[in-house]
Amino acid sequence: MSGTPPPPDGFVRRVGPFQATAINMSQMCGIGPFVTIPLMVASFGGPQAVIGFVAGALLALADGLVWAELGAAMPGSGGSYVYLRQAFQYRTGRLMPFLFVWTAMLFIPLIMSTGVVGFVQYLGYLAPDMGRTTGDLVGLGMVVLVVLLLWRGIEHIARITAVMWAVMITSVLLVIVAAATDFSAARAFTYPAHAFALSTSHFWVGFAAGLTIGIYDYLGYNTTAYMGAEIKDPGRNLPRSIIFSILGIMAIYLLLQIGTLGVIDWKRMTDPGDVASTSVASAVLEETWGRGAADTVTVLILVTAFASVFTGLLGGSRVPYDAARERVFFRPYARLHPRHRFPALGLATMGVITAIGFLIGRHTDLATLIQLLTTVMVIVQALAQVVALSVLRRRQPGLRRPYRMWLYPLPSFLALAGWLTIYGYADKNAPGRHPIEWSLAWLALGLVAFVVWARLEKVWPFGPKEIAEEYLTAPAPESSPAET
Repeated sequence: MSGTPPPPDGFVRRVGPFQATAINMSQMCGIGPFVTIPLMVASFGGPQAVIGFVAGALLALADGLVWAELGAAMPGSGGSYVYLRQAFQYRTGRLMPFLFVWTAMLFIPLIMSTGVVGFVQYLGYLAPDMGRTTGDLVGLGMVVLVVLLLWRGIEHIARITAVMWAVMITSVLLVIVAAATDFSAARAFTYPAHAFALSTSHFWVGFAAGLTIGIYDYLGYNTTAYMGAEIKDPGRNLPRSIIFSILGIMAIYLLLQIGTLGVIDWKRMTDPGDVASTSVASAVLEETWGRGAADTVTVLILVTAFASVFTGLLGGSRVPYDAARERVFFRPYARLHPRHRFPALGLATMGVITAIGFLIGRHTDLATLIQLLTTVMVIVQALAQVVALSVLRRRQPGLRRPYRMWLYPLPSFLALAGWLTIYGYADKNAPGRHPIEWSLAWLALGLVAFVVWARLEKVWPFGPKEIAEEYLTAPAPESSPAET
């Protein structure tokens, strides 16, 4: 069981503090800001779009403190699955963890699919004659390659991730430095009329869209929480990896956003026929250092996009593993690869869904895909997990908590308000796509699936509730012989 010393045939704690932070930052940065800066500008209608990145950072930090306390107290494989299982078992048995796994098997690979869409989008800068079919094949091939690279032991993956993290930092810094060499404050800080008209509904609709895009760009700060059973000294390293990665990426994003707006006229980013609307970082490099430098940095951005999908599937594939071990998901997902000790079926399944999501994004648009995956995620993970933290403080006051949320419960309230804003404005920011309705339909389907599954397994509501408070008595993970 996660949270106790790993069994002989289970995970081994081999990921240290630097590698843990690198995993989070690689997943957070990735292709996100390079493809969403134009989306953010379009949402706000001008360079005041920087507000979206600031708001996204504040929501990520508030929610990150929720993850930090829960992850440090219950460092098991599966992240939210573990926390919801412990918090809601008293009233609804296994319902909440089942629903989380149900939704996570959809929204995690959909997040990864946006990275693949961005990869193909930037590849189009290097190959402008690439057709839609060719782009589709390239994206599908990328997904296959990522799965093949992950088909190995965690110690090899940690080394690969550290190298990819260095490439990611290099590509971002080059864009920031290039922007600084030809930066125009007038271009970056000249706003259209009524840009900050807080009394208008137009501003708040744009703000909600920007907040959604912003938090999407920060998603990944919780990747190591999904790998809690593989983190060394998780009570110390897991919270630090979350908080340090958010603060680091926040600084990088602000420099990147402001620098880009100081080089490229924001109106170009809203023009579908302009390269700045699809490959804005490449446009910055071409404008400042020339086409050769733009091509070079575009290659680095492609590596960065690859790294984000790589680390996302690495963490996400662990989600169904713990659920299946406790008979809250399909039992075949509980099996580890006999040699390399990773959840093979979870990785394969998420790889397939990532490929399907990529094709959906390619044949609709990226903004709609972000709205859809965000609304699916909000109900069962984001909102429920904020509640879970308070429930566990009341239900399990004796739980070992190496880290406790700063200024509790203020960050919880801020996170709750942010997630509700994103969800409430989703339909207005994706007209005709109905993301709220689709998320509720997926949740309803999950409830039906749970009833069928519970009937077969003879658990609540067709059997007694099973209360397990093993984290109250589990020894500190850092005392595990596997870490020495």
